[in-house]
Amino acid sequence: MNGASEADWQRLAKAVTGRVLRPGEGGFHAAGTPFNRRFAAAAPSGVVQVADVEDVRRAILWARETGTALAARGGGHSYAGFSATSGLVVDLSALNSVHADGSTGLVTAAGGARMADLNAAIQPHAMAFALGNGDSVGIGGLTLGGGSAATSRAFGLTADALLATTLVTADGQLLTCDAEQNRDLYWACRGGGGGNFGINVSFTFRATEVSDVSTCLLLWDRADAPRVLPVLQQIMLAAPDEFSARIGVSTAGGAGALVSAVALHLGPVHELREIIAPALAAARPRREDLVDRTFWQAQEYLRHETSAGAFAVRTNFATEPLPAQALAAALALIDTPPPGDNPDGCGLALFGWGGAINRVAPQDTAFVHRDARFLLSLDASWAEHDAPATVAANLRWLADLREALAPYVSQSAYQNFIDPDLPNWRTAYYGANYPRLVEIKKQVDPDGLFAFPQSIGS
Repeated sequence: MNGASEADWQRLAKAVTGRVLRPGEGGFHAAGTPFNRRFAAAAPSGVVQVADVEDVRRAILWARETGTALAARGGGHSYAGFSATSGLVVDLSALNSVHADGSTGLVTAAGGARMADLNAAIQPHAMAFALGNGDSVGIGGLTLGGGSAATSRAFGLTADALLATTLVTADGQLLTCDAEQNRDLYWACRGGGGGNFGINVSFTFRATEVSDVSTCLLLWDRADAPRVLPVLQQIMLAAPDEFSARIGVSTAGGAGALVSAVALHLGPVHELREIIAPALAAARPRREDLVDRTFWQAQEYLRHETSAGAFAVRTNFATEPLPAQALAAALALIDTPPPGDNPDGCGLALFGWGGAINRVAPQDTAFVHRDARFLLSLDASWAEHDAPATVAANLRWLADLREALAPYVSQSAYQNFIDPDLPNWRTAYYGANYPRLVEIKKQVDPDGLFAFPQSIGS
């Protein structure tokens, strides 16, 4: 949907304080190209780099008047490329201010703020909430899809820390949503997914005081996987909320598979060593790093920027550890990875959930996955220049891996790792909360201006 004429584009450029970029102009490619290079061919007709909230409102009304599809872009990290469109991309990157108040614990971020902006603002106040572990991740998408981090077992999801948000709706209204006003929309913005109800231009969170912590990185050879993986999962089930780990098996750079455990503990390293002792006893790691750190040193250590290549990700939630037969099936596939020219390789990861995440009822926010003990993420990656046959082989391999593990996990999926190939996405992402989300969508966007292949109500 792109009914705008050249005269319409010129009118938009004159109406906004920011800049409108068209194909061929400097900065257009960077501002409009999807992060996941799998969808690099999805180029917009124009990008508006908004300067203020009024520009957001003008862009929305212009898109509505001209019949032009639009998509908001904060960090631009939509795994499915949904922060791009053939019409108008509303680039929020200039709306990146963050104000943190250490006396109240309140943090207010503009809609285009990214993790680098948030961390710089809150670090002096020794407080935090669940934030993404890559500097370029946007606060908008992270929050609206739930948002998890290594601190989530102790602090809850990013959406759980959200006290208020302001958004511009399809009719140009500026609505503030919190526990007292526009409560249905406030509910929907805590896990209902980005890009569905309007363009969020402000978020206010409650942060938690943080002190020194400890981290660990453990690596084992592939041969140790059958002994180590069951133990690591049991550690996560028994661990205090202050501990969280990412357990992985992956190939990268043409090397054989490695088993990894990357953990954060909101406590000293001697406690961390005690927690992970059973894994160290199960098999000797080839690498063992356990270190006391400040919280911010740990943030730096855990930082991970997803490479700007082409990739696909499948997710499920699990309420129990993967049993031995599931692990054996997964390992057999990882031992025979698909072809490709990407150093990120392929594999699986189990993120430790539970704790504070599960102490919120499924119906209290739009984020329904409140019984999960693990988030299972399966991935394959390839280079943008790889042949279509290579891409197809990677997607087949990923489908086989998901099918092998399907009997052992729920059929739910994580909306923040959005999957364009997921057929049952409505129930997988939103479960029993989906009908309420559809009703809220009808109220604030009855004409479906905010639409993409997996948008609420589509």
